[in-house]
Amino acid sequence: MVKELTGGYKVQYHANGADKPPIEIDFTPPFARINMIKGLEDMADLNIPEEDLSTDDANEYLMEACARYDITCPLSHTTARLLDTLVGHFLEETCVNPTFIINHPVIMSPLAKSHRDEAWPGLTERFELFINKHEVCNAYTELNDPVVQRERFEEQLRDRQDGDDEAMAMDETFCTALEYGLPPTGGWGLGIDRLTMLLTDSQNIKEVLLFPAMKPQDS
Repeated sequence: MVKELTGGYKVQYHANGADKPPIEIDFTPPFARINMIKGLEDMADLNIPEEDLSTDDANEYLMEACARYDITCPLSHTTARLLDTLVGHFLEETCVNPTFIINHPVIMSPLAKSHRDEAWPGLTERFELFINKHEVCNAYTELNDPVVQRERFEEQLRDRQDGDDEAMAMDETFCTALEYGLPPTGGWGLGIDRLTMLLTDSQNIKEVLLFPAMKPQDS
């Protein structure tokens, strides 16, 4: 699509405002891939216990990592929130050209299926595509085991009670639906508005929304 629209794979985008020099974003395939935990360990010199991130020791370790690098974690200090903050600081900031961050931990992916490869314990089959340091796409193999899904919701509920507003609430209706059966399924979502901003060199999302969120007011 980029080549069809622009004649090539490189686009100029005014990421820092129309009055500042543009940056170049290179869409040349294949896109880079970063294993989330391994990439974070390499960039931040960490040794994350990925097999069981639900322990207090894992939470304390990530708290100390944030403190070491003077990184402020917003909202609550749940393990998922701490990991997300570290990933945002170390990995997402490198993703100017299209880059997949893959194999997210279970604790960050309550709806994703655990990785089928035994070499990746504690991780899920999930990826996010980042361009210009922003998430453009999120996808994963859907978890279709109702027992495991209920356990995941219960873990999310504990995080929510600890103050993490982005943690999911218990969804009994969804669990009941899974009990009737869900075939192997992949979930995939693309931020078409963010992609349109990049390809039209728009700095404000309001410039590309087909249906504006607010009506214009007459003077």
